[in-house]
Amino acid sequence: MQAVADSQGRLAPAARRGLAHLARMAGDFPTAHTLGWEGRHHRVQGDIWWPHGDMDRAAVAYAAARDEAEHHGVTGERGNSQAHRAFALAFTDPAVADSELALAEQLLAGVDLRATTLITHIAALARDAGRTDADIDDRAQVLRAEILTAGVTYAELALDLTLAFHHAVRNDQDQVAATIARLRENTRGGDFAYYSDIVAFMADLPLEEDSPTCWIDGAQHTRRRWRGLVTVRRDDLRTSL
Repeated sequence: MQAVADSQGRLAPAARRGLAHLARMAGDFPTAHTLGWEGRHHRVQGDIWWPHGDMDRAAVAYAAARDEAEHHGVTGERGNSQAHRAFALAFTDPAVADSELALAEQLLAGVDLRATTLITHIAALARDAGRTDADIDDRAQVLRAEILTAGVTYAELALDLTLAFHHAVRNDQDQVAATIARLRENTRGGDFAYYSDIVAFMADLPLEEDSPTCWIDGAQHTRRRWRGLVTVRRDDLRTSL
C-alpha cells in the first residue's frame, strides 16, 4: 500500500486513504493526520477528530465530506458522511442531533449501507445518553444483537463507547469499569485499543496501563475534551429537570 501511495499513480489517493485508516486504527493519529489528503480527505479528518473529543471540528469535516460527495454524485459516501456527522454532534447537542439524524436517514433511504445505518442508531443512543426515560440499556441490547448478526465489529466498539458515555454521565462507575474491560478484551489485537482510553477519559479515571496511543495534541487535551462532554451533558440534564 505504501508503494502504491509513493508511486503517485491513479490508485495513490486510495492507498493513502488506506494508510490513514490503518494508522487511525492503531491510534497513530499524527500519521493519520498527514495522510488521506486526496480522495475523501474530509472524512479522514472527521474520523481523526471525533476520537479526540473535538466534535465540532469533526462535524465540520463530515459536512464537507457530505457536500463533496453530493457534488460528485457519490450517494453512499454522502449518506455515510452525514451519519458520522450526526454521531459526532450527538455527544454535544441532542437537539441539533435530531435534525442531523433525520437528514442521515433521508440520505440513507434506499441505500444498502448496513454498517452506516447502525451508526445512526448508535448516534441516537448518544443523543439520549444520561436520560433515565430513554430505555438506553434495552435499546443497546437490541442493537448489540443486530450488530453481532451483521458482523460489524467496529459498530460494537462504537456502541460500547456510547454506553460508557451514558454511564459516565450517570456516574455509574461499575458499569464504566465493565465497559473498559469489555473494550480491552475486544481490542486485544491492537486495532481501536484507544477506545478504552477514551472511556477512562470520560469518567476521569487513570489509565490502568501505559497506552501506545499517539494523540495529535496530547492525552491531557483529549482527556479534558471527553470529560467536558460528560460534565456538560450532566449539567444540561440537571437544569432540564
